[in-house]
Amino acid sequence: MSLVELIAGADERSLAASGVACLDRCLPLLAEETDVLRPLWAGIADGEDGWAGRLQDTRAVLDDTSALGEAAAPVRRMIREAPSEWSTARLCEWATACSALALELHQELDPSRGAEGPLATGEQRRQVQILEALSAIPGGAGLRRALDLSVEGQRVLRAALSRRARAAQA
Repeated sequence: MSLVELIAGADERSLAASGVACLDRCLPLLAEETDVLRPLWAGIADGEDGWAGRLQDTRAVLDDTSALGEAAAPVRRMIREAPSEWSTARLCEWATACSALALELHQELDPSRGAEGPLATGEQRRQVQILEALSAIPGGAGLRRALDLSVEGQRVLRAALSRRARAAQA
C-alpha cells in the first residue's frame, strides 16, 4: 500500500502519531534539542483526552526553547498548525503536511538531492512502516514501535549530518 493510501485510511491515533513522528525525525536536521516532542507522544497514547493538552504544552515549550534556533521554524509551524481537535479529517490534512515536510527536508540533505536518494527513500519507507505498525499493532505497543522507528530515523540523520560535516571540513 502506498504512503498516500495509508494516510488516507488511518485513524486519528495513527494520523497524530504519523505527524509527530515525521516532525520528530526532522528535529535532528534543525536543532540540537530533539526531545521536545516526547510529551506529545503521551498525548497520543491518551487519545482524544490527552491530545489537546499535550499539544498546547508542546507549543509552549517550542516557543520558549532557546536550543531550537530559527532553523527549527518548520517544525514550530507544523506544531502550531496541528489541530487541537481529535478529528480524522483535520489530522489527515496535518499528517499529510508533516509527511511532505519530512520528505522535503530529507531530499534536501540527500547527496543526490532527489526523491530517489537513500535518505529520501529511507524516510518514505519509515513513514510507511510507522503507519503499518500503528494499524497492525493495537494500543501502546503500536505507538512504541512507531517511536522506535522514529528514533532509528533520527540516528540515521545524525550519522548523515556528521558525515556531511566531516566531508565539508576535509
